[in-house]
Amino acid sequence: MIMVEKLQHKYALSKEGARSLIKACAACTVSYIVLMMPAGILYQLIKDLLSGEMSRSHIIIYIAGTILILACIAISQKIQYNATFYSTYVESGIRRKNLAERLRKLPLSYFAKKNLTDLTTNILADCSQIETASSHWIPELIGAVLSVIIMGISMFFFFDPRLVLASFWVIPMAFLIIYSSSGLQKKAVRKNVEVRLEMQDGIQECIESMRDLRANHADEKYLKGLNLKIDKVEKQALVTEVSMAVYVSSAQMLLKIGIGTTALVGGILFAKGEIDILTFFLFLMVVSRLYDPMSISLQNFAAIIATEIQCERLDEVLSHPIQTGEEKLSNNGYDICFDHVRFSYSEDTNVLSDVSFTAKQGEVTALIGPSGGGKTTVSRLASRFWDIDAGKITVGGMDISKIDPEILLSMYSIVFQEVTLFNNSVLENIRIGKKDATDEEVLAAAKLANCDSFVQDLPEGYATMIGENGSELSGGERQRISIARAFLKDAPIILLDEATASLDVENETVIQEALSKLIKDKTVLIIAHRMRTVEGADKIVVLKDGTVAECGSPDELNNKPEGIFKHMRDIQLETANWKMA
Repeated sequence: MIMVEKLQHKYALSKEGARSLIKACAACTVSYIVLMMPAGILYQLIKDLLSGEMSRSHIIIYIAGTILILACIAISQKIQYNATFYSTYVESGIRRKNLAERLRKLPLSYFAKKNLTDLTTNILADCSQIETASSHWIPELIGAVLSVIIMGISMFFFFDPRLVLASFWVIPMAFLIIYSSSGLQKKAVRKNVEVRLEMQDGIQECIESMRDLRANHADEKYLKGLNLKIDKVEKQALVTEVSMAVYVSSAQMLLKIGIGTTALVGGILFAKGEIDILTFFLFLMVVSRLYDPMSISLQNFAAIIATEIQCERLDEVLSHPIQTGEEKLSNNGYDICFDHVRFSYSEDTNVLSDVSFTAKQGEVTALIGPSGGGKTTVSRLASRFWDIDAGKITVGGMDISKIDPEILLSMYSIVFQEVTLFNNSVLENIRIGKKDATDEEVLAAAKLANCDSFVQDLPEGYATMIGENGSELSGGERQRISIARAFLKDAPIILLDEATASLDVENETVIQEALSKLIKDKTVLIIAHRMRTVEGADKIVVLKDGTVAECGSPDELNNKPEGIFKHMRDIQLETANWKMA
């Protein structure tokens, strides 16, 4: 059990995958031992021929033995294949599913700290590397080493120990050379991963920013920098390969010395008459059969050492704590209460210092304030996208930190400022709001969000494919699809983060009228910069520097002469009347 747990963490395996790896190593060991059996039968055949004891019955026995050995080889090869390749591919699928499931349950704070290119590499490249290690390198290495140990011990007792030592001494020394390079190899592989991520980031950024780069005549300069990153990857790959090759080649050359020591010691013992010619011949044959697979095993050993970096990267994701909680809601109503909440994305920067307010059910609570004041953070914390550092957040008196995030989010409809769409039809993009919704329900939600006005102009209406992240649509059209999702979900709590920021005045008015129908008897939290958007709110919470600077109805705050809300409203009124000279 302890070995299974160690293998799970070392090679990012499931419990069943760790057991399968142990079975694969055992299968490879048996397979390698079976492959050495022809040498034993050949030794006995030559011994009988030299002694002149070969008879018809002996020939039949040797023929039967040969057939039996061939059958054993075939069976062991089949078992080895199933234990290594088939089991590895099954485990590879399990690993990717476990990784996806783990990522789904990780707090969003984890993604805020991680590079998305790095996570993509985890899922694709690192998984593939470990798959190769599990199917080829690890079982073959362990199998080869164990079979050599078993053979060495057997020959030590049945033949001259001096000849055994002369043949086998180079093997542990060769592996020791490879092991001594582990620190250098890991350092080189880490650097290799680092420069590759930089290159992949650069390529992704280049593709996404090409329009802006061309508009500012900066594409040529940017591509020069990208080429430098690509060259850096090439150079680091060469450094990694050379540093590994030096040690592997040295270890393989040392193996060849074993042939010389076997021949030298064997020749001396044979000259002294301490061994016969057949034993000498057997050891030379064993050495010739042994060192070639050992040479490959040295390469596998070096590759396994290098793969440990990928294993560590995957285990870091799979071992990261997830958000958990009760799966039963215990709220009484849907009032959202922030009670002296403090939060920071990192240890040295506080985003919220001491935030307290209540967003009541049946009311619209608007969060406004200068950029960086913590408005979006408050909305994320309200839905437990992150866990707070201090204080308490409740929904209907229920502490949300004790509720499973997925269960909690069943109470929320959220419209983000940055809309995420999928390369699917308009209909299916809206249906994400409620996966079991009928077409009629989806269409009703779409009409409420005023999607009809642009969908009718699409080639296939609601069946039109909208491209990656809605690339075929405008910003306002994408936002309306996001709002339609919220209508479809029809949850008791609604969070709107600049939901109408991408809409023109006419469409904003239509959406606000639709929202007024949606929010009846619900808890609504709106983040907005436009004063026009929050004028109809029941309560306004002004956030500044991570604290609640003002709180009250629009009329109350507007009557404060030096208030932040009044100041923001006055500036926007001046801006609305601005015109070019």
